Amino acid sequence: METDADAASRLWCHRPPGLVAPRRLDPTGSAGPTRGQVRSGRWLAVAPRWYVPTAGRPTTVEQRILEQGHRVLGDCRGAVTGWAALRWQGAAYFDGRGPGGDADLPVPLLAGATMLRAHPASVTSRVRLASYDRHLVAGIPVTTPLRALFDEVVARGELWEAVVAVSMVLAAGLVDIEQLATYAYRRTSWTGIQLFRDAWPLATARARSAREAWLLCAWRDADLPEPLVNEPVFDLDERLIGVPDLFDPRRGLAGEYQGAYHWQRPGQRGRDLARGERFRAHHLTPVEVAQGDTRGGAVTRLRSAWNRRADIAPSRRTWTLDQPDWWKEREERDAEQLRRERGPWPPPCPPLPALPDLAGR
Repeated sequence: METDADAASRLWCHRPPGLVAPRRLDPTGSAGPTRGQVRSGRWLAVAPRWYVPTAGRPTTVEQRILEQGHRVLGDCRGAVTGWAALRWQGAAYFDGRGPGGDADLPVPLLAGATMLRAHPASVTSRVRLASYDRHLVAGIPVTTPLRALFDEVVARGELWEAVVAVSMVLAAGLVDIEQLATYAYRRTSWTGIQLFRDAWPLATARARSAREAWLLCAWRDADLPEPLVNEPVFDLDERLIGVPDLFDPRRGLAGEYQGAYHWQRPGQRGRDLARGERFRAHHLTPVEVAQGDTRGGAVTRLRSAWNRRADIAPSRRTWTLDQPDWWKEREERDAEQLRRERGPWPPPCPPLPALPDLAGR
């Protein structure tokens, strides 16, 4: 059985080791490549006037962020923002891939006072950036998690996707609800502020994946009672029945999102089927929404399932939401394990390791 620590570990990430900081041209070849070294093909231009060695260059999303972040390194009003700033600061959901995972997203930059040339690896905005919304993290300027999230919400431009983004940042532990409320209140006339204000109250810190947050939007669009999110359900002998993604205790409806994870992880589909049988044995109804379902299809399926159910009198329930002591103890162990694995959180901002001697390259 997947523990809460296992699920939570998919929501946050540390920057990987071995990132290579780009360098400017250097006629001496000591602090950066010479023109001849660039022409030889041993150095790659990753942005105008910035180069990295072709040998050993990582292909991670963090490497792309680092390379583009150097373009605004000397600009006191410039920073990496949006999804890239959130990933750089530990939110694992923001993997830099477009819809369907087929293409790299450009790294969003706030240019500040710098006139940046267009580059396919980045997209530039000159929206204002206050000093308190910017800080230096591991060698590059990035917007704070709140400002980065605001810019990401505005870039998405749509409520469901905005709710997903806010939920994933909450789940990663980079911001909390109180901070979101304060930020939304203080930004009175910013472009996109209304979408941000609409999205954050609908988000949840309890979602274990982006698609669970998406499923929550579908549940609400179906006009169903507000569900419990990832709440464990037990039988009357204190045995775990399951932890549904969404749960309506009034009618015993369990909403489940079946994404690629459920089909690709060895043995996961069998465990899902067994859990569904346990739900049905206690007169609970699991309703699945699968990868590829449209929004309208998901809403219709949830509403139809809820309408087919009747309220369950508490006296007829063979299940409970009361957590037994063994579960509480496991939760405490999982939380401690998570704290040990990820260390101080949000992550500290260590400098990048020094580059090796470039002389002779």
